[in-house]
Amino acid sequence: MRATGKAYALLTVVWVIVMSAYALLRWEAISLTLPILMVFLFASIFFKPNLDVEVSRKLSFNRVIENQEIEIEVNIKANSPIKSLYVKDLTPNSLKIVKGSNFRVFSFKGGDVKRFSYKVRVPRGLHEFTGVRIVYRDPFGLFEEDKIIELYDEIVGVPRLEDIVTPYTTKGTKVTVGPLPSPRLGEGLEFHAIREYNPGDPMKFINWKATAKTGKIMVNEFESERKVDVVVIVDATYKGREVFDHLMRVAASLLLDALENGMSFGLLISESVPIWVNVDYGKRHFFRCIDVLSMAKPDFNNMILYQVEHLARTKIPPRAQIVFISPLLTEESENAIEVLYRFGYKVVVVSPDPYSIYESSSEEEELAIRILSLKRKARVKKLKRYAVVVDWNVKQPLKSAIASAINPNKAGVLK
Repeated sequence: MRATGKAYALLTVVWVIVMSAYALLRWEAISLTLPILMVFLFASIFFKPNLDVEVSRKLSFNRVIENQEIEIEVNIKANSPIKSLYVKDLTPNSLKIVKGSNFRVFSFKGGDVKRFSYKVRVPRGLHEFTGVRIVYRDPFGLFEEDKIIELYDEIVGVPRLEDIVTPYTTKGTKVTVGPLPSPRLGEGLEFHAIREYNPGDPMKFINWKATAKTGKIMVNEFESERKVDVVVIVDATYKGREVFDHLMRVAASLLLDALENGMSFGLLISESVPIWVNVDYGKRHFFRCIDVLSMAKPDFNNMILYQVEHLARTKIPPRAQIVFISPLLTEESENAIEVLYRFGYKVVVVSPDPYSIYESSSEEEELAIRILSLKRKARVKKLKRYAVVVDWNVKQPLKSAIASAINPNKAGVLK
């Protein structure tokens, strides 16, 4: 236990009385300190608790879609009597309490169990509970004991999914729904070319007419029925922090679309230390990507051009479909898209417009936003030489924005 400010104030009074009695040679004045000293003695003997307390926390969910509410329950068991105990759950600052409070004051008999609950709204990200704080103070307010009981829990807010249509295809630019064929060669249905026989080719693919004409064994080559590989690249620049959650929502929605279409997919978050998830398929892989998107943060040290060029040379599958998600506010992101185009990849850019969320409060602000918006639109126009660009006003449905970019003539007839 430690002394409180009130205790120090009373001890100061005792010291002043003793010094005054010494200076005035009025020793009987020291008796005035006896009531104060008796209070100290009484508090230390009869109100010194044994803080033998057990605490547990119960979360209604560990993973929730961002901005949903969950209930948190804290249970406290005291193994010895405690007259008054302040209990506070150390709620992360990133969580907003929407109902109830995360602290209470209880009185316990030996073996009592008390509980309280409150609700929080969970934004996207990882939110960690480190412990519960308990504080005891005697009735006179002279002594207190303050300690933190370590109790770890975590909540993950995952990105909200947007309603979308598939914004890419390996043949042309129209929106398609369902499994997408890739131009890889192999056993399939659609004829591609005739070539010379290689050991191991199936005999049924021999083209006898071409063999008779050339004098060499020739075989038919078909377009493979494998589905296209999709790689989602997220530009994590700090300049786009206002729409960063929108970037994560778009990425999560596109990955779910790839999962439902039976395609394999990979993910790059271009932080200063890039987060790369190898191309794979299946639900387990999808949830691994969702965890990465849930915990991603905007980064000051964005090196997206170098990262994209390196991965294009080493990791990204040939002929993969690239979906580049960016606010398009930096020259590096523009150059990264051009590099992907130079490597021969088909690129779709989905760009949440960061200026579409601003509400100007003065003519000067409105003019500044208009100038910045025009600068960004010039970059969007330039990038249309290398990619299909979905310029998304975040106040509008993403599905409509994709339809307008992919097929303007049918943007209004989406189902």
